[in-house]
Amino acid sequence: MNKKFNGKAIIFSAPSGAGKTTIVKEVLKTDIPLKFSISACSRSERYGEENGKDYHFLNVKEFKQKIDRNEFIEWEEVYKNNYYGTLKSEIDRIWKSENHVIFDVDVIGGLSLKKYFGENALSIFINPPSIEILFDRLNQRGTDNESSIKERMYKAKTELTYKNQFDMVIANDNLNFAVQKTIKIIKSFISFR
Repeated sequence: MNKKFNGKAIIFSAPSGAGKTTIVKEVLKTDIPLKFSISACSRSERYGEENGKDYHFLNVKEFKQKIDRNEFIEWEEVYKNNYYGTLKSEIDRIWKSENHVIFDVDVIGGLSLKKYFGENALSIFINPPSIEILFDRLNQRGTDNESSIKERMYKAKTELTYKNQFDMVIANDNLNFAVQKTIKIIKSFISFR
């Protein structure tokens, strides 16, 4: 008799530029049965991004229609008219394939998902080495203008105050060490429950 699949949710959150996306990509290269939950957003595609792979890109009107139809587990207006959210259909798709779901979301979204999934969730906060290094990383990636970087830095200072509400806090001052530690924690969580 087959045991019913009990899908888990692995939630990554961090201030923008802390390295959570890089760590998530490394975790997804392992043999852990994980699939990435593709978030929906109302911002424009950045160079190299693909609709349906990196995000489900929606305009503001489409996003609000999905809110009204209760199609999101969680959603947030992260910046003015810049919505992000987790579609219920994404989780159904991943769990039907008997994979656990991995999220790469902002801090408030991460806490909402942790509450939603309860004991089936492992929430991980990726902590940058320092606020100065975070600023340097945002500058170096070249995807944001000066005004956007200032806004992200202001938000990052607030987001850092939430880190102790996550199950695990992993310092990203050595990427390889952070990735190895993260993989070990996830394997333990999935096999334990």
